[in-house]
Amino acid sequence: MVRFTRLALPAVLLLMAGVGGCGGEQTSDDPPIIGFVSQNTSRDFSREMSEGFRAGATIAGGVRTETTGPDTHDGLKQAELLRDLSTRAKGGIGVSAVAPELVAEPMAQVIGEGIPLIAVAGGQVAPGSGAKLMIENDNYELGRVLADATAERLPPDSAGKIVIGSNSPAMPALDLRAMGLRERLAERLPKMQVIGPLDTGRDQPANLATWQRLADANSDAVALLGAGDVDAINLAAVHAEKNAKWLAAAFSLDPKALQGVKDGHLFASVSAEHFLKGAVGGWLLAKQASEGRTLPEGWLVAPGLLVQASNVDEIIRRQSNEKNRLDAARPQIDALTTSPDKHLRPLDQTR
Repeated sequence: MVRFTRLALPAVLLLMAGVGGCGGEQTSDDPPIIGFVSQNTSRDFSREMSEGFRAGATIAGGVRTETTGPDTHDGLKQAELLRDLSTRAKGGIGVSAVAPELVAEPMAQVIGEGIPLIAVAGGQVAPGSGAKLMIENDNYELGRVLADATAERLPPDSAGKIVIGSNSPAMPALDLRAMGLRERLAERLPKMQVIGPLDTGRDQPANLATWQRLADANSDAVALLGAGDVDAINLAAVHAEKNAKWLAAAFSLDPKALQGVKDGHLFASVSAEHFLKGAVGGWLLAKQASEGRTLPEGWLVAPGLLVQASNVDEIIRRQSNEKNRLDAARPQIDALTTSPDKHLRPLDQTR
């Protein structure tokens, strides 16, 4: 799927929707094109990143954008789309890798052609990719955030078991979340048996069936916790279906996950703030392409957000349309782009 948009200085956000197709040949009078390759075009978190990329480019102005990505998680297809996009998006490209090692070679080829390239999310930059900037959360810390939220709902001497699942094991970002979650739970609840992370499956129906089986097999569990977005959606559904007493939480801003928090079936859902990460990437590449502004180098650490009963209504309103998302994200976009050095860590420390 490809979306191509010609962007004026930050006029009307509705212009960002763009039109289908590749937009025709570029002439010397046209603004430079920057592009974004998303992990997929079907999941809420990935669509948010693409929307954010276009929004950030709109704020910066002076460019056109093209966004693309495979229909589902498909690293080989993503590599193919990146190569294709590089024939048009000479102003710069952002890549949110499904599997960093599968896109390392085409990323290096793009950089070798003189096209600025940044990694946006994906958990890590694969060796050999040549990318010198990554915009990503501290996923290990996000796992600790969810562990703390869990521990705050239980006495410190609680015994029993907590089950952790991951809908994308071996995906760096989710593995880091699960690691932070496990290690912090061990610190906060030392008598608790922590099981997992178990593979809950990327496909939504299979993931739902897995959580149903895990709930049945661990009816005495204190909590079932997921590391991914599909986990959040299906944990809320299973908790409601079984009228469960165990705690449930995961990582997502999908509308079904937010409704799960509002209805009390998830006590929390952690947002990796994908719209914000995409927006910062779009802004930085647009400024580089239109004004020659130098891209920062390193790991640009983006914040996450813990969604609970106390703020879920606010977040549902924020997520209801793109303008609300942009208005809410704008202070953080400005902070991350105005003084990026304050938010940079060495790229080899990404976690």
